[in-house]
Amino acid sequence: MRGRPCGRRERRGARTAVAAVVLAAALLGGCGLVSGSPMSDDVVPGTVGRGLPLKGAELTVTSKEFTENIVLGQIMGLVFKAAGATVIDKTNIQGTIGAREAVRTGTADGMYEYTGTGWITHLGHVTPIADPQRQWEAVRDADLRNGIVWLPQSRLNNTYALALNAANEKKYRVRTLSDVAALLKKDPGAVTLCVENEFATRNDGLPGMARAYGMNIPPGNVRRMTGGVVYTETAKGTSCTFGEVFTTDGRIKAMGLTVLADDKHFFPNYNAAPEINAAALRKHPQIAAVLAPVTAALNNQVAQKLNAKVDVEGQDPHAVAKEWLLKEGFIKEGGR
Repeated sequence: MRGRPCGRRERRGARTAVAAVVLAAALLGGCGLVSGSPMSDDVVPGTVGRGLPLKGAELTVTSKEFTENIVLGQIMGLVFKAAGATVIDKTNIQGTIGAREAVRTGTADGMYEYTGTGWITHLGHVTPIADPQRQWEAVRDADLRNGIVWLPQSRLNNTYALALNAANEKKYRVRTLSDVAALLKKDPGAVTLCVENEFATRNDGLPGMARAYGMNIPPGNVRRMTGGVVYTETAKGTSCTFGEVFTTDGRIKAMGLTVLADDKHFFPNYNAAPEINAAALRKHPQIAAVLAPVTAALNNQVAQKLNAKVDVEGQDPHAVAKEWLLKEGFIKEGGR
């Protein structure tokens, strides 16, 4: 479900994906994929990578250009490094298509991708699958023909949501999107929304949400703005009662926002999972076991904390990823 360093995820539709694949070669050449930086960290196995199962392997990791995906790319690279591999860091690639093509063509060996993005953007489907496990299985099975293997997904689900501040939550007592729909019928003026331009027009955004929940939102109640402003205005709670957010954004907790439950499960699942070049996995099948426990530890709460360290505190994504892996015991500093 983004080139701005540390920006938010671009959710391009299938139409855009077709055109963008044509430009993939240009993207690969112009976004840092021609050369990369070796990871020089002195890290060794903790609870993962024991026995150095990737010793002698030369692996390249990539990511898109937004905070969360960069952090995930750094996590993957550091785990490979601790397991004995020589790792080239080619993270922070502009656009979802460029990073995807790097893995598909073998320019990179792996990245963390999102199931909804794989299903809708890369594979061209229109209707998401509501069950997260079935969505992952469908993407996994369909993408094999493209030479891409999806390893088991995490619980980290970076999808759309509506949020509000504490004062408005107390005032209107809403917990779900169905509650918002009921409030709209009771008091139309109370349901004002701050959203990004893309969310305002996408079928998996505001128009689709409104249809799914029977919301007849007056156009004047919707205020369009850039993503960062959405968060600040929602936190203020004056120009809008509700704001569009991404569920793993670190600013949600930092700004004291409450995320409303999507009780009809309208929004697609965007669970993060390792997306690995099939040839690389055949050559180094140990990749799957090395990544499995790390992926299993990722969830929305973890992502919010890691994202906040970058977006709110201004820390470096590589340092944030390394600190988390060390704290969780997955890797250790060398010499210890």
